[in-house]
Amino acid sequence: MFKQFSLSKACLSGLCLFLLSVSATAQTAQPAWVTNPYTRFNRQAYLAVVGSGVSRASAERDALGRLAATFGVGIYVDETIRESYREVTRSGAAAVWAHYVYLDSETRAVVGMDNLIGAEIVDFWNDGRGTAFALAALNRARAIQIYSELIRANREAIDNLVNMSAADRNTLAGFSRYQLAAVFADMNIAYGTVLSVLGVPVYGLRRGDYFRREAQDIRSSIPIGINVRNDRGGRIHDAFAGAFSDLGFRTGGSARYALDVDINITFDQRFSTHHDAWITWAYKTLRAELRDTRTGTVLLPYNIHNIREGHTNQPQAEDWVFRRAVETINREYRDLLSEYLSRLVPGR
Repeated sequence: MFKQFSLSKACLSGLCLFLLSVSATAQTAQPAWVTNPYTRFNRQAYLAVVGSGVSRASAERDALGRLAATFGVGIYVDETIRESYREVTRSGAAAVWAHYVYLDSETRAVVGMDNLIGAEIVDFWNDGRGTAFALAALNRARAIQIYSELIRANREAIDNLVNMSAADRNTLAGFSRYQLAAVFADMNIAYGTVLSVLGVPVYGLRRGDYFRREAQDIRSSIPIGINVRNDRGGRIHDAFAGAFSDLGFRTGGSARYALDVDINITFDQRFSTHHDAWITWAYKTLRAELRDTRTGTVLLPYNIHNIREGHTNQPQAEDWVFRRAVETINREYRDLLSEYLSRLVPGR
């Protein structure tokens, strides 16, 4: 019994070693696609590349990056533009201005040219010595269909955005419509680059800068009225006017858009043992609302709370508290207004 058991154990051990040897051989056998991806794909129907890395994840990233690089630097969009397009697409605003009918779920997922729609990792191999390989492929016909549809939809969106009356054009909504058209146009340039590499060039695409120049012309034609209650020497008025002027707006006069500013100042007198004198404290709050006077809508509220300055006489305390308010407006309002305008997405 003992010898029979030992023989069986030996056979079993040998079988295991054989299987391990076969497994190791299979693991180290390099697939043909590692050196030539078109052993797996028809070159006329697919684009295919191989990426490598120290892990599966890094190899897949490298493969997709190499596939994107096939299309040249033209597909890489400025991060600000890509982020704007991402927000517009995710918010559903793109669908408001155009009919996305093909692969709608994929269309909504497009966030710019940091990836290629339709690109896939189709195979993976590890050489067992610390290097991983991934095979990425893009179906030409499917990509042509997707990107052609995206360009068509973006063109439709652009046409709908800029098609408006002269009265509607010279408004903040008109300005934002041209700004949004510029985002769609920039993405179309990237999509057009993809189609050119795929052998289907698209002609007549306008760059986003064309629409941005139009938006700037609209902005410079929009007057902003500024009305300030309880100002001193026009100091608060001039601070807000400077913010609008820096962004290209005209100010003054009767206008559809108006910034209404209300200032409230209170005083409190207290004896200071440190100064051995009575100190007058000036407290200031400010509320500013950018309004559309036609609709009565508050477009952009802005508040400054509890600015406090003290002095031995009231006029000087008041002067100092106004200086503080002007400094705060100069530091904050231009950026606040710029951000509001950049995120202004028009509705239909």
